[in-house]
Amino acid sequence: MERDGHVATVTLNRPDKLNAMTKPMWERLGEAMETLSGEDTLRCVVLRGAGGRAFSPGNDIGEFETERANADQARAYGKILHRTLGAIKSCRHPTLALIEGICVGGGLEIAACCDLRICGSSSRFGVPIKRLGLVMAYEELEALLQLVGRANAAEILFEGEVFGADRALAMGLVNRVVADDTVETEAYATAKRIADGAPLVARWHKQFMQRLQNPAPLTAAERDEGYHCFDTEDFRRGYQAFLAKKAPAFKGR
Repeated sequence: MERDGHVATVTLNRPDKLNAMTKPMWERLGEAMETLSGEDTLRCVVLRGAGGRAFSPGNDIGEFETERANADQARAYGKILHRTLGAIKSCRHPTLALIEGICVGGGLEIAACCDLRICGSSSRFGVPIKRLGLVMAYEELEALLQLVGRANAAEILFEGEVFGADRALAMGLVNRVVADDTVETEAYATAKRIADGAPLVARWHKQFMQRLQNPAPLTAAERDEGYHCFDTEDFRRGYQAFLAKKAPAFKGR
């Protein structure tokens, strides 16, 4: 985990295995995201894989014999995995997946839980778990279903194919496809644009979008929260800077 000003980077760091996820990695990733979510001075979190060849191909198949050999073991493993996916989704700050190379299975689940995804033209995606006799649990399927819709999710899961970046873009699985050698540059330029904005506004927008996925009617208090920004210091800084034709310096207050 690294920090550069208002932007933090969390790296899946197992490049010799293309960043295949192990139980300790799932645990550490969840802990990192929970910690970062609580940092008020942070404005964006970038998730990426080490080595430049892969985001992640998903779970390390070698662990199945020792960590997920039966339903009881799988439940314990799933508790850790689902907590981590939940920590990514519920992070207060905007999250961005910087995707180089393979982004498959559990790696795709991680990326789908992020707010934005930027990949290279040669990146590959898919969830080929039908070949392993495995299902995507509800907690894992939720983000993918919300992202690409039922028809595309059905195609991804039923066919189990690994497909390219253009197909991922057409499905809405990624926000942007760029040349392989510019993925890092584009992702961090995007993170900077996010960080240059009012951080409270980004957090409110994330909160509001998540809440609107819940079909329950909005309460009066929830509707009123849309006006709280007018009482912030950042609002005053923002409109005064606009009138003065200057770049605003937001403080997150």
